[in-house]
Amino acid sequence: MDENNKENYGADNIQVLEGLEAVRKRPAMYIGDVGPKGLHHLVYEVVDNSIDEALAGHCDTIHVTILEGDGIKVLDNGRGIPTGMHTKENRSALEVVMTVLHAGGKFDKDSYKVSGGLHGVGVSCVNALSSHLTVRVYGNGTVHQQEYEIGKPIYPVKVVGESDLRGTEVTFFPDRDIFKESHTYNFDTLQNRLRELSFLNKGIKLTLTDEREKLEDGSYRREEYYSEGGLKEFVKYIDGTRETLIPAPIYGESDKYGVPVEIAFQYNTGYAENLHSYVNNINTIEGGTHVGGFRRALTRTLKAYADKQKLLEKVKIEIAGDDFREGITCVISVKVQEPQFEGQTKTKLGNNDVGGAVESTVNALLEAYLEENPKEAKIIVDKVILAAQARAAARKARDMVQRKGAMSGMGLPGKLSDCSKTDPKICEIFLVEGDSAGGTAKQGRDREFQAILPLRGKILNVEKALEHKIYDNEEIRNMFTALGVHIGTNEEGNKELILDNLRYHKVVIMTDADVDGSHIRTLILTLFFRYMKKLVENGYLYIATPPLYLVKKGKEQRYCWTEDQRMAAIKEIAAGKEESVNVQRYKGLGEMNAEQLWETTMDPTRRTFKRVTLDSAAEADRVFSMLMGDEVPPRREFIEANAKYAKIDA
Repeated sequence: MDENNKENYGADNIQVLEGLEAVRKRPAMYIGDVGPKGLHHLVYEVVDNSIDEALAGHCDTIHVTILEGDGIKVLDNGRGIPTGMHTKENRSALEVVMTVLHAGGKFDKDSYKVSGGLHGVGVSCVNALSSHLTVRVYGNGTVHQQEYEIGKPIYPVKVVGESDLRGTEVTFFPDRDIFKESHTYNFDTLQNRLRELSFLNKGIKLTLTDEREKLEDGSYRREEYYSEGGLKEFVKYIDGTRETLIPAPIYGESDKYGVPVEIAFQYNTGYAENLHSYVNNINTIEGGTHVGGFRRALTRTLKAYADKQKLLEKVKIEIAGDDFREGITCVISVKVQEPQFEGQTKTKLGNNDVGGAVESTVNALLEAYLEENPKEAKIIVDKVILAAQARAAARKARDMVQRKGAMSGMGLPGKLSDCSKTDPKICEIFLVEGDSAGGTAKQGRDREFQAILPLRGKILNVEKALEHKIYDNEEIRNMFTALGVHIGTNEEGNKELILDNLRYHKVVIMTDADVDGSHIRTLILTLFFRYMKKLVENGYLYIATPPLYLVKKGKEQRYCWTEDQRMAAIKEIAAGKEESVNVQRYKGLGEMNAEQLWETTMDPTRRTFKRVTLDSAAEADRVFSMLMGDEVPPRREFIEANAKYAKIDA
């Protein structure tokens, strides 16, 4: 600010952002971030509009295509966005929807009963953040079209042809000035969301085509998602790699309690509670009233049945709510006209009436199931009793860990080389594979804010272990203690990771770039996903990316993280004499000295970390159970399907 104007702050200093300028100025406020998550969110916003048409009964097919240049085309067979003149705005309703925030049919309760997305902000946001967007509306034998650049119309809505089709087609290219960090769409990320939407909205066909790369037969990669069974099939899909205890999921849907509720759940031989909840197709990762309603109904109905059948008479341990949910996989989906979200990520449902509707639905569903299926009911109650016994053992083990911690000075593991600063916001801890690499990392680190915890060998596979066995494992105990977290109970009496004394806001997994290193990394990720998921949800977990190669000629050298970088570095340095270039392949962290490890992997000004995120908790649940569980065939299929992406060490 000009020195002379410092005291003249008045009305003219207030900046008014008109139309979609506000979105371009602060994109993260509207789509979360401008990284990969926000980039993919653009697609979801357009697809959500088509899903809303389907929920209103006017659409049953949605095609999503990834175009060359990382554009996206979404075509549905809905009613099409209205193209007539909007009397108040004196321009086409199509242009209003595409360029005005909070404009859309979602605010008219007669047009849409429920809707997902950003409630009228969505498609105009996508337009604002796209370098170019074309919308076509098919209907009444004609094709209406309008194009935009960074949200501004190039020309008024016009008729460009004839067609028997019906629906809306939106084609957009994200603005690379906004999405600087990442502008490449990931097929698997989009696939997971479309598959999820097909389960959550049975009877709707969704397709995903990738036109960026042709297959050997000249066609494009294309996947189709369609579910007739809805959540029943969703639970079977998630539990596909687990051994189930009952023949089929317990399933029901009802809207007689004022809120449409669909629910499916089944028990398996595992030890984790895998509960996935959705409101209007939005994944409520923090739960909310609908999850509370399910848990109350499950505990009350199962306990009442077990007492009535005298199945708990010889049990000396008190049964807790957690025991009824051990080894359960459940998906809850509710459709709410005016959802109220709360919580840190605005993904926790706060509508009290929804909790009551879910509770009543589950009560009626489970009572009928238990009475009609006494054999399965007995299996479920036996599982609950085993869970109670295991919980008692786990509590003893946890208490032992905390007592040991309290007795040993500050309670920190002896192997931990801590940092001198204590503010968790600036402190980071590296979980390093092996004592040798741990020693190098200790020498290379910045002692002020970087802590090192070496891990000996491969930690316990928590996917196949009882909880009390986990606390017997020294490496896992050291991680809990070093991080300053423990498992306790929340206000609702449910088991929860307590972060009150968390000591670092960056927890970095640093393993060798070989097969063993990948396995150790997966074991650690499994531990965090199953027992410390809150750290992942808060964005505190990272993976370090040490280089694979050092390309050197004389005093000139290049670190390389990919094969393409290696080839380019050789070409650049060699200057036509490739035989004079020396290439070192780093298979382990221990092959680097402290200075090399610092400058490539630990220096905040030069390193690259991968933040671990949960785009789809349901898909992560399925993949972890498949990779780390007992069932071999699904794991083999997964490896064969993804073999082309794997790097095999000789």
